[in-house]
Amino acid sequence: MTDTPRDPTCEQTRVLIADDHDLIRHALRAVIDDEPDMEVVGEAADGEQAVALALELKPDAVLMDIQMPKLSGIEATKRIKDLLPDVLILVLTVHSSNEYILRILEAGATGYLTKSIISKDIPAAIRAAISGESILSEEILKKLLGYALRYPTRQHVPEELETVLTERETEILELVAQGASNKLIASRLDLSQNTVKKYLMGIFTKLGATSRTGAVINAQQIGLLSRHE
Repeated sequence: MTDTPRDPTCEQTRVLIADDHDLIRHALRAVIDDEPDMEVVGEAADGEQAVALALELKPDAVLMDIQMPKLSGIEATKRIKDLLPDVLILVLTVHSSNEYILRILEAGATGYLTKSIISKDIPAAIRAAISGESILSEEILKKLLGYALRYPTRQHVPEELETVLTERETEILELVAQGASNKLIASRLDLSQNTVKKYLMGIFTKLGATSRTGAVINAQQIGLLSRHE
């Protein structure tokens, strides 16, 4: 299902909803369309349609269900992020295990939301993602970092990263690991928020990540942050 594209002069955040349950999509649409700064530009009932509509509509954010026919939400997220790296993807899931959340983040999702919060928490989460904040609670982030340390994918820091990551990038990465938003990082380091975003894009590229949390987890797994609490 596709809606007429919005007026390009409008500054609303454009959201695509992907879920195979009609009632869930309608509930999400009602919540989002009730926000003056957001609009739903399309709905997808399966993973393949989610990818196709993302390419067609180029939304600012996607609310992505995990379990969908034809293509899972995780695989759909990977494909969308490969083709449209700037699109923010918030995954809707009923799963909360560390290992499962890691799979979601490794696919390129900015964060995850449980289906129990189809309320005003969802627009707030979208706004937070747009502004560069983590969409994981401090408690969940700590658990994930602990999991990443216990089960590293690589045993040492690649030499090229030791030399390529600058002192400023490392400083920003450490603040991100503490849960600091772009605004707070900019304030602490006396930088503009746009400059912080540029640094983060460089960090993402070097660490092979597509989100703040993904960058922190990747850095933790290869030892870049293992010396820091």
